[in-house]
Amino acid sequence: MTTSRMYRLTGINLKSSPLGEADRLVTILSKEEGLIRAVARGARKHTSRLRGRMEPFVVNDLLISRGRRASQVDPHHSLQWISQAETVQSFAKLGRSLARLTAAQYLGEVALQQALAGHPQEDLFLLLLEHLERIETAASDRQILPLLTQALYHLLAVGGIAPQVHACHYCQHPLSENLP
Repeated sequence: MTTSRMYRLTGINLKSSPLGEADRLVTILSKEEGLIRAVARGARKHTSRLRGRMEPFVVNDLLISRGRRASQVDPHHSLQWISQAETVQSFAKLGRSLARLTAAQYLGEVALQQALAGHPQEDLFLLLLEHLERIETAASDRQILPLLTQALYHLLAVGGIAPQVHACHYCQHPLSENLP
């Protein structure tokens, strides 16, 4: 766990909401620190360099600073500020299709519910990144549902709650691929 006032991390923006007149409150899933909620000052201004970088499903290298009143016991419950952001990857094609955007938002919500603050979440981060790439590059919208199903199964498996799909839960009879 990082204890200095400023630290760097790589994260995927899962949620972004207005805060005050010109700021945004961003919820980020990072490899290094898990789930983080940070304020991007001035990100709603038209001239802000952070404006496009704070949208959902943008991967950024971030410089985060903790508030002065950060507790030594649990620094992740204090207010944090985004000082710098450099975009590593954006998923622009997700917004061009309602099916792709809906699938990405669903995966983002599942990841948001699974992620822990203050704990490394590299597996969850990499898995979400991989499945967002698959959804974005799918050849057609007809492929989105199977990709979403696979992604959901993988995210649940990382969280330790994957459903049993190899045998009937009731009778334990193995399932075959040739079901009607």
